[in-house]
Order: sequence, then C-alpha cells, then structure tokens
Amino acid sequence: MALSLGWHIVLACFGVAFPSMILVLHWRGVHRDDAVALTLAHRWATVSAVLFAIGAVSGTVLSFEMGLLWPGLMGPFGDVLGLPFALEGLAFFTEAIFLGIYLYGWGRLPPRVHLLMLVPMAVAGVVGTFCVVAVNAWMNAPAGFRVVDGEVTDVDPWAAMFNDLSVLQFAHMWVAAFMVVGFTVSGVYAVGMLRGRRDARHRLGFLVPFVFASVAAVLQPVVGHVLGAGLSDRQPAKLAAFELALTTESPAPLRLGGVLVDGQVRGALDIPVLGSLIARGSLTAPVRGLETFPVEDRPPVNLTHWAFQTMVGIGSALVLLVLLFWVARRRGHDLTQRRWFLRVAAVCGPLAVVALEAGWVATEVGRQPWVVYDVLRTADAAGDNPWLWSMLTGSVVVYTGLTVGAVVVLRSMARRWREGEEDLPSPYGPQRRSVDAGEEER
Repeated sequence: MALSLGWHIVLACFGVAFPSMILVLHWRGVHRDDAVALTLAHRWATVSAVLFAIGAVSGTVLSFEMGLLWPGLMGPFGDVLGLPFALEGLAFFTEAIFLGIYLYGWGRLPPRVHLLMLVPMAVAGVVGTFCVVAVNAWMNAPAGFRVVDGEVTDVDPWAAMFNDLSVLQFAHMWVAAFMVVGFTVSGVYAVGMLRGRRDARHRLGFLVPFVFASVAAVLQPVVGHVLGAGLSDRQPAKLAAFELALTTESPAPLRLGGVLVDGQVRGALDIPVLGSLIARGSLTAPVRGLETFPVEDRPPVNLTHWAFQTMVGIGSALVLLVLLFWVARRRGHDLTQRRWFLRVAAVCGPLAVVALEAGWVATEVGRQPWVVYDVLRTADAAGDNPWLWSMLTGSVVVYTGLTVGAVVVLRSMARRWREGEEDLPSPYGPQRRSVDAGEEER
C-alpha cells in the first residue's frame, strides 16, 4: 500500500495543480492573442492526458488494495468511508470528461467556451483530492460514528468526511501539489534553457509554473504550522517522534538531526527553547517525551523524525530559493540568465517530490501503531492474505512498466515537438485544425 500510494500521489498532484496552470496559459493566449501561450496550453493538456491515463491505472490498483489488504478497516468502517470515496469517483470521471472535451475542442469550440472547459477540470481535481485526504484526516481524527459492544453504529458520513482535520490537511496537500507540479514543470524548461533553448516558449514555460510554485512554497510553512499546532493534544507520541524527545522537557529544544540508538539520542544539534515555541506556541510549554508512552504505542522513531525533518528542510530551502529569485528580479536581475540558478531550478522538482513523500511518511508512520487513531490498530486492520508477496511483486512490475511507459511517451512527445510536429495523433480523436491564436479566436 505504501508503494502504491507513494507512486500514485505524484500523479495526483498533476491532476490537482496542472489544470490551473493550463487555464492561466489559455487565458493569456486568448486575451492577449499570444500564440506561444496557446501552444504551451495545448502541449501541457496533452501531457496531462497521458499522466491522467496512467494515474487511472494506479488509482484502480489502490481501490482493489483497500479491500484486499485492509479487511479489518473496510469491513466495520465501510459505511463511514463510503461517501468520500464515492464522491472522489464522481470527481475523477468529471475531470476525465472535461479533459477530453478540452483536448478535442481545439478549433471547434468558441474560444471562451473552450477556455471554460478547464474550470470543471480544476474544480473536480480539488474536490477529488479533498475527498481522499478527508479519509486520511479521519484516520488521524476519527469522527462520525460510535462503537457499541464492538460494533460501529450511529454512522454520520458527513461528520466523518468533514472531521476536525479535513480542511487543514487538505490545504496542506493542495499547496504541496502546486509545489510539486510548479517546480517540476519549471525544472523541465530550466533544463531546456541550460541546453541553449532560450526562446519565448521556454521563458514562459518556466515562469508560469514557477510563479505557482513560489506562492505555494511561501504559503506551505504557514499552513503546516497551523496544521501541526494541535499535535501535542491530538497525537503526542507522533510529536515526540518528530522532535526526537525521549523525556518531557520544559522548555523543549528544537532537535536537528540525530538518531535514537539503544535508548540514547546521538548526533543531534539542540537549539534551546525553539522546540516549545514551534510545537506549543510558548517559550516554556513542555513537549511530552516518548518515555511517557507504552512501548507498544510508540511509532518508529528514527524514520518518523527523519521524514519530518527532510520535509521541513527541503521546504525551507525552496522558500529561500524563490525569495532570492523574486528579490533579484525586483532589483533588475534575471536569475534565469545564470547557469547556477537553472541547475538549482532543475533539481527543485525532484526535491519537491522527496519532500512530499517524506511528509506522507511522517504522517502515516508517525500515527503507528494505529490505522484509525486510538480506535483501530494497524495489526488488527490488515489482513493475512497468503498472496501478499505475489501482490507486491505484481505491483512492482505494474508500476515499473507504467514509469517506463510514461518516460518513453513523454520523451517521444517532447522530441517531436522540438522537431516542429505540433499536431500529435490522438486515439479516436477527430482531425484537428490549427491551434494558433488567430484560429482560436475564429
């Protein structure tokens, strides 16, 4: 399940953030008569269709895994979780329908109608993501049911979906999606600039997603801090693992690095008081130590701690980079003319993906040993499927094939676009006319 979610979440980010970026480009192309923007919008939509198709496969695998791997969760709590999963399915098909209309509408739909086809795509991506993240938020803050004599009763699906954490946890993921897509797409054009392609298409292709990524990078620490503000009350063991706090300390230091070895913290750099200030919003409030929890209720400490610090460290570095870029730009310095900056921008996409994965590892591993916090343990939720290793092997083969296929198709598309072949064939699609600005206006 970890493999499937970790692979699928990157594609889900494109479903959330890419339509908004395409919308900005298409709007610019129509209202400013900008053929470069329209060409980029069409290319990005074609890439989005490829990623959407691949994501449909991995999403289908995930839906089967929920039932096959977690009978102890889906059996008793199926009525609680059914609503958000059903709405996510509707959102998925809505996005697919309007993506198809948008792709095949070039040169056929009136310009403003064609542009508006992107709005349902963007909204559906947001709704679908909210529904899925709401399920995970429910696992962290269970609501909408009661357990009486071991039976789940008084189910309220709406209360479960709109639990105490659903909005904040969704906001954290939504902003992360724009960081991943913005830095990844701008990094592609940064590589092109490093190879001497400094035309208007590459400049615009870099700038639009970088603007989205910049706003997201600056907002993310604020959203993350608000989300984590109540962690000491909701999941104190997870906070203790984040902070690598063995004993309760008041004030607690911010512990950078370090590992837990034989019950001792080794190699950490302690910054006094800052741990209490960040985690509790106080100069003196204590952070509860791991020693106050039974051993069986403690999460895997080192993995949780390092995943959290990796997420925060990469996020902080990305904030500094975007601030440097925009301050320099305001003072008349274009950092895209500097090769060192383009090299750094090229690796920001992979770094954003690592931060995303690390954030989910911190969230999920830090909640252990609970799959539904303080209600259902992971060991009780997981099945004893005798075909587990065969399923894992099959998943690895499927995801490897999908990854190779995606790389081959996208590289082939990029090569043909560089050679001037704009109208790539689409399966079952009607013959398309020109997509330049003049044709789009007509």
